[in-house]
Amino acid sequence: MTAQDWQFSLESALAALPDEQGRRFTYPIRNGSMRIGVYAPKFEDDQAPHEQDELDIVASGSGWFVKNGERRPVKAQDAIFVEAHAFHRFEDFSEDFVTWVIFWGPKGGE
Repeated sequence: MTAQDWQFSLESALAALPDEQGRRFTYPIRNGSMRIGVYAPKFEDDQAPHEQDELDIVASGSGWFVKNGERRPVKAQDAIFVEAHAFHRFEDFSEDFVTWVIFWGPKGGE
Protein backbone atom coordinates (compact mmCIF):
# COMPACT_ATOMS: atom_id res chain seq x y z
CA MET A 1 0.00 0.00 0.00
CA THR A 2 1.09 3.55 -0.63
CA ALA A 3 0.68 6.25 2.00
CA GLN A 4 -2.54 7.54 0.44
CA ASP A 5 -4.12 4.06 0.26
CA TRP A 6 -4.69 3.63 3.99
CA GLN A 7 -7.22 6.46 4.40
CA PHE A 8 -10.12 7.79 2.40
CA SER A 9 -13.07 10.04 3.12
CA LEU A 10 -16.73 9.37 2.53
CA GLU A 11 -16.70 12.29 0.09
CA SER A 12 -13.88 10.80 -2.01
CA ALA A 13 -15.51 7.35 -1.96
CA LEU A 14 -18.82 8.81 -3.15
CA ALA A 15 -17.00 10.65 -5.94
CA ALA A 16 -15.50 7.31 -7.07
CA LEU A 17 -18.87 5.53 -7.28
CA PRO A 18 -19.93 4.42 -10.74
CA ASP A 19 -22.52 6.75 -12.23
CA GLU A 20 -25.18 4.06 -12.46
CA GLN A 21 -28.82 4.05 -11.49
CA GLY A 22 -28.77 0.70 -9.66
CA ARG A 23 -26.33 -0.89 -7.24
CA ARG A 24 -23.33 1.39 -6.70
CA PHE A 25 -20.27 0.44 -4.67
CA THR A 26 -16.54 1.02 -4.52
CA TYR A 27 -13.77 -0.56 -2.42
CA PRO A 28 -10.86 1.92 -2.14
CA ILE A 29 -9.02 -0.14 0.50
CA ARG A 30 -8.14 -3.82 0.18
CA ASN A 31 -5.63 -5.78 2.20
CA GLY A 32 -5.49 -9.57 2.42
CA SER A 33 -9.03 -10.84 2.92
CA MET A 34 -10.31 -7.40 4.03
CA ARG A 35 -11.96 -4.81 1.84
CA ILE A 36 -13.61 -1.60 2.95
CA GLY A 37 -15.77 0.60 0.84
CA VAL A 38 -18.98 2.46 0.32
CA TYR A 39 -22.31 1.12 -0.92
CA ALA A 40 -25.00 3.53 -2.15
CA PRO A 41 -27.86 1.61 -3.78
CA LYS A 42 -30.44 3.44 -5.83
CA PHE A 43 -34.08 2.33 -6.10
CA GLU A 44 -33.53 -1.32 -5.11
CA ASP A 45 -30.94 -3.40 -3.28
CA ASP A 46 -30.58 -6.75 -5.05
CA GLN A 47 -27.67 -8.16 -3.05
CA ALA A 48 -26.99 -11.87 -2.95
CA PRO A 49 -25.46 -13.60 0.09
CA HIS A 50 -21.70 -13.08 0.41
CA GLU A 51 -18.90 -15.56 1.05
CA GLN A 52 -17.37 -13.48 3.88
CA ASP A 53 -18.63 -11.88 7.10
CA GLU A 54 -19.75 -8.28 6.58
CA LEU A 55 -20.09 -5.17 8.70
CA ASP A 56 -22.24 -2.26 7.49
CA ILE A 57 -22.13 1.14 9.18
CA VAL A 58 -24.84 3.46 7.90
CA ALA A 59 -23.21 6.78 6.94
CA SER A 60 -26.33 8.69 5.90
CA GLY A 61 -30.01 8.22 5.34
CA SER A 62 -32.41 5.65 6.71
CA GLY A 63 -34.43 2.64 5.67
CA TRP A 64 -35.02 -0.96 6.61
CA PHE A 65 -32.64 -3.90 6.75
CA VAL A 66 -33.82 -7.46 6.18
CA LYS A 67 -31.64 -10.38 7.29
CA ASN A 68 -32.84 -13.95 7.05
CA GLY A 69 -36.46 -12.76 7.01
CA GLU A 70 -36.21 -10.36 9.98
CA ARG A 71 -36.83 -6.68 9.13
CA ARG A 72 -35.49 -3.81 11.28
CA PRO A 73 -35.28 -0.02 10.84
CA VAL A 74 -31.82 1.46 10.26
CA LYS A 75 -30.49 5.02 10.28
CA ALA A 76 -27.20 6.94 10.14
CA GLN A 77 -24.63 5.68 12.66
CA ASP A 78 -26.21 2.22 13.02
CA ALA A 79 -23.90 -0.79 12.68
CA ILE A 80 -25.12 -4.08 11.19
CA PHE A 81 -23.34 -7.45 11.28
CA VAL A 82 -24.11 -9.93 8.51
CA GLU A 83 -22.63 -13.39 8.78
CA ALA A 84 -21.38 -15.11 5.62
CA HIS A 85 -24.13 -16.68 3.48
CA ALA A 86 -26.99 -14.77 5.22
CA PHE A 87 -29.76 -13.50 2.96
CA HIS A 88 -29.92 -9.72 3.41
CA ARG A 89 -30.83 -6.44 1.76
CA PHE A 90 -31.80 -2.84 2.42
CA GLU A 91 -35.40 -1.85 1.68
CA ASP A 92 -37.40 1.38 1.50
CA PHE A 93 -34.26 3.47 1.97
CA SER A 94 -34.03 7.24 1.59
CA GLU A 95 -32.46 8.86 -1.48
CA ASP A 96 -29.40 9.87 0.55
CA PHE A 97 -28.78 6.33 1.86
CA VAL A 98 -25.08 5.37 2.02
CA THR A 99 -23.34 2.72 4.08
CA TRP A 100 -19.73 1.86 4.77
CA VAL A 101 -19.21 -1.84 4.07
CA ILE A 102 -16.39 -4.01 5.40
CA PHE A 103 -15.75 -7.61 4.39
CA TRP A 104 -13.11 -9.77 6.06
CA GLY A 105 -12.07 -13.29 6.91
CA PRO A 106 -12.23 -16.66 5.22
CA LYS A 107 -14.94 -17.86 2.86
CA GLY A 108 -17.75 -19.19 5.03
CA GLY A 109 -17.12 -16.63 7.79
CA GLU A 110 -15.43 -16.94 11.16
